[in-house]
Amino acid sequence: MATPPVLTPEQRANALAKAAEARAARAELKTQLKLGSVTLAEALASTNNTVGKLKVVSMLESLPGVGKVKARKVMTEIGIADNRRVQGLGTQQKQALLDQLGK
Repeated sequence: MATPPVLTPEQRANALAKAAEARAARAELKTQLKLGSVTLAEALASTNNTVGKLKVVSMLESLPGVGKVKARKVMTEIGIADNRRVQGLGTQQKQALLDQLGK
């Protein structure tokens, strides 16, 4: 197993701040999905890196009326792995998600 690179305290602090910022942006996106201010179609069409790094199951669970069971059921039916991120979805997978959950 490779050892991680040695970071200076300043580099480590910058990396931690960047990670915290990314987590906050993903949490904001999930809140917007839950409130309906962003639709599933808009989220899937986004080229924003924040959206791309979000796990598909987490995004689906943020939709109103979709819980853990329904999100995983839909993903299984479509053939999307549990660990898949939005940026890794193909065109047909995105369309299948919209067909099943796009309101």
